[in-house]
Amino acid sequence: MPAATPPLPRSTLLTILLLWIAFYASFTLLTPPLLDDADSVHAEVAREMLLRHDYVTLYANGIRYLEKAPLLYWSMAVSMRVSQLLGLTSPRALTIAARIPLSLTVFALALLVETFARRLFNSTRTGLYAALITLSSFGIFLFTRILLPDADVCLWTTLALFFFWRTEELGTSPPSQPQIRVPHVPLLGHGFFQDHLRICCYAFAAACALNVLSKGLIGLVFPIGIALLYLLITRGFNPGLARLRQLHPMCSTLVFLAIAAPWHILAGLANPTQGTPAAFHFVHGHWQVPLPTDANVHGWVWFYFMNEHLLRYLNLRVPHDYDTSPLWLFWGLCLIWLMPWSAFVFKAITWRHPLNHALLNHPKRIAKALRLYRLVGLPKETHGPTLLIIWAAFVLFFFSFSTRQEYYILPALPAPAILIAGWLTQDRDWQPITDKAKAIRRAMLRCNLTLLILGTLFAAAALYILIHAHAPSPHTDLATLLTQHPSNYALSMGHFLDLDTRALGLFRLPLTLAALSLFLGPLAAFLLRRRDQPHAANLALATGAFGFLLAAHLGLQTFAPVLTSAQLAEAIAPQVHPNDLIAIHGEYESGSTLAFYLQRPSTYAILEHWGTGTASLPESQFIHILEGRSSNLWYGSFFPDAPKIFETPATLAAKWQGPQRIFLWQSLTDPPNQLPPLPGPVYILVKSGGKEIVSNQPNR
Repeated sequence: MPAATPPLPRSTLLTILLLWIAFYASFTLLTPPLLDDADSVHAEVAREMLLRHDYVTLYANGIRYLEKAPLLYWSMAVSMRVSQLLGLTSPRALTIAARIPLSLTVFALALLVETFARRLFNSTRTGLYAALITLSSFGIFLFTRILLPDADVCLWTTLALFFFWRTEELGTSPPSQPQIRVPHVPLLGHGFFQDHLRICCYAFAAACALNVLSKGLIGLVFPIGIALLYLLITRGFNPGLARLRQLHPMCSTLVFLAIAAPWHILAGLANPTQGTPAAFHFVHGHWQVPLPTDANVHGWVWFYFMNEHLLRYLNLRVPHDYDTSPLWLFWGLCLIWLMPWSAFVFKAITWRHPLNHALLNHPKRIAKALRLYRLVGLPKETHGPTLLIIWAAFVLFFFSFSTRQEYYILPALPAPAILIAGWLTQDRDWQPITDKAKAIRRAMLRCNLTLLILGTLFAAAALYILIHAHAPSPHTDLATLLTQHPSNYALSMGHFLDLDTRALGLFRLPLTLAALSLFLGPLAAFLLRRRDQPHAANLALATGAFGFLLAAHLGLQTFAPVLTSAQLAEAIAPQVHPNDLIAIHGEYESGSTLAFYLQRPSTYAILEHWGTGTASLPESQFIHILEGRSSNLWYGSFFPDAPKIFETPATLAAKWQGPQRIFLWQSLTDPPNQLPPLPGPVYILVKSGGKEIVSNQPNR
């Protein structure tokens, strides 16, 4: 029976709560506004779900949005509904509501990682460090500023593997010591272990199901793949297979299906194939992906499972409107997203592993080294770190052979966070000083020195920029200072590559704060470690990490006008009437904040038309698209019920001189960035962030 796990200290819980409120549940909910592309598109999907009362088929701008799983949108819709019931119905209030679910996800993840680390290493301090690393992780902070489901995948993967580890702690049966009788303690009987094992197996299945409802089949591949690989390494094939039979696979599968299957079945039934779409065909030695035509389109089953899962993994998805991070960058970003804690990751990986030590001592006896992993009784000091390494490596290798974005790495981050926390806790027992303690102390000092050197270099570069970059005037538009690189914009962080020394003059405060955090944090930690105060050193490092998060938020807020059109929407909102036509020149995603902040379609229109059984809304209620039938709205636009919102230069020109007022959004930098020929005058209403809105009528 595993040793008793220390309870969660109140001080740790209070620390987690206060840090979460400070960095995830306060000012970061308010600013910046939603960004164009995925951020506002996903919020709009949740808003339209609430308006339509359709919780099976997702819609964006009135068009079927079939590529995503629903759990994130369900949570945002519930949060928005609560906001509305409280009378908070403005776009700004709904923005906060949309961000609350991801904020709660981070809180739950921090508590879960703390519990996982505390149980794994039987140490309250390890739990505290794991929670601090998670909350101060640059990657988790950055990609929960955008409404993406990957943080949910991170949470459910961690939860599934936590319950898998609980099954390993429980083992197959209670300790076999028949000579000891404990009739007065029935809870220690065999039934106790089997009941708790069953509960953990069901909880594992439930977490996998919620993972699938967050981001598709990858939510099942990660936990199952990691668990199977762990069992194969620690037990071998036949014992691992025998262990699987003890984990209630049939009943666990039923639990999984009971949670995950209903939405998939309903989505398939609600979105059947339309017309006679083309099938796969083989041309010139290559498989050609079938393209839809109007009213001839495959249903949800084909699009979701084939196009969004298999073809996306193989980089054959249609439309091919995305880019992929280079492999070296994807792997390297794992260190960036965990900074500054990533300085300890390599030492943590080589810690407490019999395979590692065996290979060092017997490099030619790999078979013997592998056999060392097949241990009886599952000692935490060897198998726990093994599970964590398999966890992180599995995610990294999985995406190494597919398309990948910078945030796909998030599900791997809790594993190194827990492992690093365990490594950092070693230095609590330096008294009396032993040779092992001295070696640990030297290793941590070297890691800390590496951080100090990197922080010094960053601070020196920041100082150079602050001295040589002239501060622009207060009303300077950042977009006018950027060096455009449109080829990078398919990457999630591609726009940040436009920054140069001129533009960085607007980032003096966040740059100063980042330099101080990355220099003073490691410096204080290094000095404290030299004085044999490792706990204080780790807290100093955490302080610097949180200071860097604040700098990152201030930097994002400064950069936000380039990434959002919310300021344009709010500028024209007083002039917009229900029958006015609003159009985007280019892809819907490039100006998608217009739909959310102008509330198109509006609640009034829903009540007037859908609420009375009218089949469809007036087309003016949706954002029209000029020369941009692509990206997220492309596939759904071929369904017969899609609103006719796609304009050509000819159709827009025909409407330009009519009585209907037209608001036309366009980018001044990203193509297409030239207005088509339009009859009559063109009035510029507002311009900001490298974007403008023009109209066929002047300001009123």
